[in-house]
Amino acid sequence: STAIAAGTFKISPSMSTPEIVEILKGKQAEVWVTLIEGWRVEEMADKLSSELGVGGSEFIKNAKEGYMFPDSYLFAPDTTAEIVAKRLKDTFDSKFDSDLGGKIKAKGLTEDEGIILASIVEREARSDKARTEVASILLKRLKVDMGLNADATLQYILGYQEDEKSWWKRHLTKEHKKVDSPYNTYLYRGLPPKPICNPGLSSLEAVANADPNTPYLYYYHDSKGNSHYAKTLEEHLENVTNNP
Repeated sequence: STAIAAGTFKISPSMSTPEIVEILKGKQAEVWVTLIEGWRVEEMADKLSSELGVGGSEFIKNAKEGYMFPDSYLFAPDTTAEIVAKRLKDTFDSKFDSDLGGKIKAKGLTEDEGIILASIVEREARSDKARTEVASILLKRLKVDMGLNADATLQYILGYQEDEKSWWKRHLTKEHKKVDSPYNTYLYRGLPPKPICNPGLSSLEAVANADPNTPYLYYYHDSKGNSHYAKTLEEHLENVTNNP
């Protein structure tokens, strides 16, 4: 058929005339969607809704926080939210192989606990080197029965910030540390019940390669993006004071 289909089509100046004709005939090209490491399922839903047109609430219903692998995906334009969620979970399962799972179990964690910890590491550290160190410190805190005290878990509880247009609140206060939730790692020891975001491969690997015998118990990232580690609370407070 040479009939031109009704609707809105995306065309690019780099396309050839035959390509444009095919698109106008209704054969829409597949769509690339990039999902970022450390996003929670709601953020993924927003992106999928705006770029692929799938129902955000439908995606959230089918998604499993922590197991939606962040990556760049090519989807057919008529893909459903259910198919997208399955594709992300299948990709996670292929990346989270037996080697990774075995290393996490060797740390004394179940695979699910490793994924929960990786989700915290993803939000708490921004470079591969920092991720491994933060994973080691958090694992050590778990081993010595010390609170994880991770700000990212508070951000997860507080949810969407209308004024900041963000799911991750920037400035936390002492009051926020008192919010009663099983996700509050200042109030409750151990891991939260489920992941707080969808970690990338480097955060999963950081947990798998963590060293619970690290000499450090504290970490702090300054405004310039530098990381500072400390063995004692006193050293930690000095790091915070001396490195704004």
